[in-house]
Amino acid sequence: MSAASETSSSPAGIPAAAAAGDQHVIGIDFGTLSGRAIVVRVADGAELGTAVHEYANAVIDDRLPATGDRLPPEWALQEPNDWLEVLRRAVPAALHASGIDPATVIGVGTDFTASTPMPVTADGTPLCRVDGLAGRPHAYPKLWKHHAAQAQADRINALAEERGEPWLARYGGAISSEWEFAKALQILEEDPEVYARIDHWVEAADWIVWQLTGDYVRNACTAGYKGILQDGAYPSRDYLAALNPGFADFERKLDAHIGQLGERAGTLTDAAAALMGLPAGIAVAVGNVDAHVTAPAAKATAPGDMLAIMGTSTCHVMSSETLTEVPGMCGVVDGGIVAGQWGYEAGQSGVGDILAWYVANQVPPAIHDAARAAGRSVHEHLTELAWAEPVGAHGLIALDWHNGNRSVLVDANLSGLLVGTTIATRAEQVYRALVEATAFGTRVIVEAFAGAGVPVQRFFAAGGLLRNRHLMQTYADVLGMPISVIGSEQGPALGSAIHAAVAAGAYPDTVAAGEAMGNVVHDAYVPGPDAEPYDALYREYRELHDLFGRGGSDVMRRLKAIRRQALAGAQQSAAEVPA
Repeated sequence: MSAASETSSSPAGIPAAAAAGDQHVIGIDFGTLSGRAIVVRVADGAELGTAVHEYANAVIDDRLPATGDRLPPEWALQEPNDWLEVLRRAVPAALHASGIDPATVIGVGTDFTASTPMPVTADGTPLCRVDGLAGRPHAYPKLWKHHAAQAQADRINALAEERGEPWLARYGGAISSEWEFAKALQILEEDPEVYARIDHWVEAADWIVWQLTGDYVRNACTAGYKGILQDGAYPSRDYLAALNPGFADFERKLDAHIGQLGERAGTLTDAAAALMGLPAGIAVAVGNVDAHVTAPAAKATAPGDMLAIMGTSTCHVMSSETLTEVPGMCGVVDGGIVAGQWGYEAGQSGVGDILAWYVANQVPPAIHDAARAAGRSVHEHLTELAWAEPVGAHGLIALDWHNGNRSVLVDANLSGLLVGTTIATRAEQVYRALVEATAFGTRVIVEAFAGAGVPVQRFFAAGGLLRNRHLMQTYADVLGMPISVIGSEQGPALGSAIHAAVAAGAYPDTVAAGEAMGNVVHDAYVPGPDAEPYDALYREYRELHDLFGRGGSDVMRRLKAIRRQALAGAQQSAAEVPA
């Protein structure tokens, strides 16, 4: 416990200042490009004030800001100061917007992208802030979509399969390059000096809680899904040494108390309270992942409820009373979403990211001009044009692997594909084909769960893509099942607020808190007459999916290898040119 002063509290652990009147909690959601804070009333989940802070450095995937040096392909880093600015700016702004008395706030909850691990010293200082290391890329946090550790992930998987490691089945047979072990092994093999200086290999979700409480508590969600913690143990020292002798002691860099979801990680320190304008000593919930934390907010916690959090990527989470292996899933963790159930995770590495890439890089200026003239965004304009045609009129099929494939193939070396273009193909038709591809990718995941004996009974959705009604209807038609949607535009932040209420003692668990504070619109979209035509297109998608993803053709992997080799050669040539 930190040395922060404690507020007087009621028997339930709620500060006395709040016990007499309305109680409130703060939820803070740290996303890929920005962080947001929300003020929520404990009694009913009413959202009273919100604020968003855009990260100054966003995603560092081109050049390292400290030096201007170009990063290799597939890298994605972040700057931890950007996260602290969310505390400094967004929380006070949300409090101001809400008009509440800060003394009525009883707890704070946070969530983060994952896996976004970072190397820190014993006191939690990020290595990128240590003198002499600001110019070393491996000293920075590696964002979830850092895929440059695919070679390490391949070796982790091959060795685990060869040795019959029992934990591999809990992850659908493959560990992702996005996760903690692959990214840490990459540091060891590419910058052993930085690796040697790592005292703790910390998920950003846990580091931000550390900054709030002064205590390092590792949350059970990321430890289980991203850190290969199963049945209380990490992979064995013998296994790690077989990967690389210098990796044998990696567990030492992970060692920390494991906090369960909804538990209190600690209390708010004086310094953190002053930074955010909150009372010191209030409860701070154990950290969580943005997708998993949202389930109670959407009231998607019953066995068989699958929740898709649809944004730059999509994460699919589902609880079940059954433990089984789902091929290509991201993991299954006891209590990984709610206590007492097995929590399953799957996902797609690119959804909104793909559409944003297409609009920014492929859509002709005339479309941008027309959208401005119509007073709407390019995405809205393309959607209106594209869905004016019947299903299949564009004659296209796409594969949604522009950021690699997370589930069910677990391969960052795959890439996007578009088939069927002619000189008559229009920009909006390609846009629709990309949207449909992401829906087909979700159907692959749903069918994988059904085939493994844990069928999806109800489908829920949250995230920024809910704003596109045509997109959501397409998902309902492709899946052939109704979709219920969260009734909040800030699903992860609301979920974090719900966990804060539990940590503060206002509710006994996250399911009860979610029932009182969550918000959902049931069956907001139901399959329509387009469901049958989409079945035909889905069959074409599956043919391409299996051809390029299951070994029928390795052209995507070869092209990525050629690209890496070419760029590495160009960088080497540039480095050899005299200044």
